Amino acid sequence: MIIALKHGTPKDRIGSFKAFLESQGVKVHLSEGASQTVLGLVGDTSGIDEDSLMAYQLVEKVIRVQEPYKRANRMFHPEDSRIDVDTGCGESRRIGAGYLGIIAGPCSVETREQIVAVAKAVKEAGAGFLRGGAFKPRTSPYSFQGLGCKGLDLLLEAKRETGLPIVTELMSIQQLEVFDGVDIIQVGARNMQNFTLLKELGRCKKPILLKRGLASTITELLMAAEYIMSGGNERIILCERGIRTFDSYTRNTLDLSAIPALKRYTHLPVIVDPSHATGIAWMVPAMAKAAIAAGADGLIIEVHNNPEKALCDGEQSITPDAFVVLMDVLKKYAEFEKKLVS
Repeated sequence: MIIALKHGTPKDRIGSFKAFLESQGVKVHLSEGASQTVLGLVGDTSGIDEDSLMAYQLVEKVIRVQEPYKRANRMFHPEDSRIDVDTGCGESRRIGAGYLGIIAGPCSVETREQIVAVAKAVKEAGAGFLRGGAFKPRTSPYSFQGLGCKGLDLLLEAKRETGLPIVTELMSIQQLEVFDGVDIIQVGARNMQNFTLLKELGRCKKPILLKRGLASTITELLMAAEYIMSGGNERIILCERGIRTFDSYTRNTLDLSAIPALKRYTHLPVIVDPSHATGIAWMVPAMAKAAIAAGADGLIIEVHNNPEKALCDGEQSITPDAFVVLMDVLKKYAEFEKKLVS
């Protein structure tokens, strides 16, 4: 249930009304926007009468939410959410609500020289965040699985060298204790419906980059976000990374229509991964531009200084030089409606 309050309602009256609603056995989510304050009721609202609520002078309208996702619903939070990440240097990087965040780096961390060189290159080109896999979920048990904790140490070293916040994938709850220095925790496509992991991340204070599953619907993605948000962590970035279809020409099929759909249904930032979506390096620039044109709040792009020698996904990684060219184009695209964060 959503309760929209009249503009200009004093905060003390809002607090009293919120306390009254909570006494009815529901949780109340308060969202204060520039033009309207909204109260989102979560729980069993069947015993709360809409007409009785309308009798309160501070209430403008009451709406029952039909969608299964509540906190992620734009009706609960009409204004776009923005994710702020502290760099530790007195600055913040932002994604969402008009800020375009570019995350770039190799699929996996391989050596100190590799990750530091790529980090410096993508920062100079204008990226605001560094990506790199330390723990890698692979289809084959014989493929490179990542450097693990050593990879995390190398990512942190690259962060110290460049000041870029780091984004890396968490595969299990047991790894959380070594993720203290990670700025944004990524939940991969294979773990999108790992509900035990999602619940644990709901108790985490770090931003979560949640990737859409290989064959998941928009509603299933939003319900996965709801699992995290129901635990108290609302700092979520949704990522469209392509879905599995009948066509095998590309690695996946990039669902660009998911961008405007998600922007309509949820207030959470939406970014796109054109690297995993296509699996083909020369397609990445075109899909990156298309994603921004469709309204995405950011991109996560694989960049490797020697794709031919990459231990993981070299065929979809662009070079630092190609990333520079792409960023020059994206900056022009971003001028129309978003602020590029670098």
